[in-house]
Amino acid sequence: MTVPSHLSSAAESPVTLEVIKGALRAAQAEMSAVLDRTAMSPFIREKKDYFIGFFDEVGGLIHGAGLPLMGNIIKPVLDRFPIETMRPGDIYWYNDCYGSKGAVSHTPDQVIIAPVIVDGRVRAFSQSWAHFNDIGGLRPGTLSPDADNIFQEGTIVPPIKLLDRGTQNDDAVAIFVANSRYPDMVRGDLRALIAAVRLGARRLGELFDRYNDATILWALDQSKRQSAELTRTRIAELLKPGKYSFVDRVDSDGHGNGPFDVAFDLTVDGNGGLSLDASRSSDQAPGPINFLMPPTVPGMSLGLYATRNDPTLLVNEGMINTIEEITLRSGSVLQPNYPAPLGLRGTTFVKVQQAVLGLVNAATDGQGPAASNAYSLYYMRGKGPDGSPFLLTDGVAVGYGARPTADGIDAVYFIAQENYPVEFVEMGFPIRILTYSLNIDSGGPGRWRGGTGVIREIEVMADQTLCSVRIEGTINPPWGVSDGRAGRPGRIFVNYGKADQRSLPPVKDGIVLNRGDILRMETGGGGGWGNPFDRPAEVVLDDVLNGMVSMPAARDDYGVVIDEALLSIDVVATEALRATRAERVLFHYGRQ
Repeated sequence: MTVPSHLSSAAESPVTLEVIKGALRAAQAEMSAVLDRTAMSPFIREKKDYFIGFFDEVGGLIHGAGLPLMGNIIKPVLDRFPIETMRPGDIYWYNDCYGSKGAVSHTPDQVIIAPVIVDGRVRAFSQSWAHFNDIGGLRPGTLSPDADNIFQEGTIVPPIKLLDRGTQNDDAVAIFVANSRYPDMVRGDLRALIAAVRLGARRLGELFDRYNDATILWALDQSKRQSAELTRTRIAELLKPGKYSFVDRVDSDGHGNGPFDVAFDLTVDGNGGLSLDASRSSDQAPGPINFLMPPTVPGMSLGLYATRNDPTLLVNEGMINTIEEITLRSGSVLQPNYPAPLGLRGTTFVKVQQAVLGLVNAATDGQGPAASNAYSLYYMRGKGPDGSPFLLTDGVAVGYGARPTADGIDAVYFIAQENYPVEFVEMGFPIRILTYSLNIDSGGPGRWRGGTGVIREIEVMADQTLCSVRIEGTINPPWGVSDGRAGRPGRIFVNYGKADQRSLPPVKDGIVLNRGDILRMETGGGGGWGNPFDRPAEVVLDDVLNGMVSMPAARDDYGVVIDEALLSIDVVATEALRATRAERVLFHYGRQ
């Protein structure tokens, strides 16, 4: 971003800077509200699977959500449409993963971009992407573990001009909508995205109108500097010179292959410069767990971790480029060759985040958080009582890793996204939720306990459904740190506890369920931090009373003996159990 040299110092004060930062946050919140209230798909409206961001004229992030998933999301449009040709009312659209070099990471995420034009010049961009529930592909819901190339993962849209000075390209929309099994939903979601980015562009335009250009550009530059300087300082404090390595693993690609390594080698030089080599990661997968990773993703993950406790900072370009050199290997699971499938890249993306935290722990002798689980999903497709088709895509919460000062978060789906309330699901789909509870003992034992997963039991009320399931960490569960134990793996059953009970693979499509069948998903927990024997006995008792830890686990994992009749701690027996402990280990993997 170019800042004019003739700055108006009267307007450029710390107060003005905070007011402008606050205005950006407010505009982002307004855009979120528009999507929440107008999107047709529950994947957007209820689960909030979208990202909203503001970018400068070269694609640098001004302000966005804390989601380190994409590269330069504006550049694919700038590469095709020269910035000087952009006019008020223009809006651009794409979802091409390989064409954008991973800026959008799987085909259901539709990217919509509106330029902010002030006095005839593009000053910024308002952008949002959102996950569309069905854009064609191999199965209803688009994403299937069975896919073996990206052409089976829905309609691909290269960067196009969706609106030309306010006039929509109806032919392009018609082609796209015709490829969906749920055209009204897709059409409505596209309108919601357009409305959101229009609102964002208007709010940024109002900011430029309220202040002069120089003041706004100064504020945006100062905000980026604040984030960059604090990020660099904290990373320098965190990572001492040396070489550090870590490997995390994805269990399976859904085609019988795996595990797949996400392997990082980090070098910190004497001046605090960072270089990361990911070339030891496994070869690309035949199944859709490949992640076309932009080089900025590990650096932004590290930047977000380093600045996690400072709410005064905007998430912007200053947090992204923290690693100067990234080495990726073509043909690997992190840099697959076209047209490898990418649909379930979320599992591998979570492992990338955990591998970055693994490097932090390796560099700090275990002073970072333990690993979190990768979010879980199930799809149900069929016909409702009136004969119309339905598609239920439900995200199921997992446990997050414990931290050096706190337990892991219990029952969270993914960052700021949300689950479907039971009442909403039962009103909208021919199913009934029989159980929605915490998964006892799933959190990794530790001085700080890993977050617990959940149990969700779904009874099929339709005559028949075709089901797809996905959980991760059944073979390589989230690791524990500093003598904390790994999280406990999840499981999936049909008709659990009945004569016809059967278990399901953790990644599977094409599962036929009939009326009365019950799908039971038990999701895994996060890793623990610190020795479980150091967890205060009264806190372990609270965990037992609150349904987080069972009495046998309190004894076996935490060395706490509880009198079952009195629901009190047997102090003598507990002291005897805790008198000895195993030798400390930095990482506990719990691999099967």
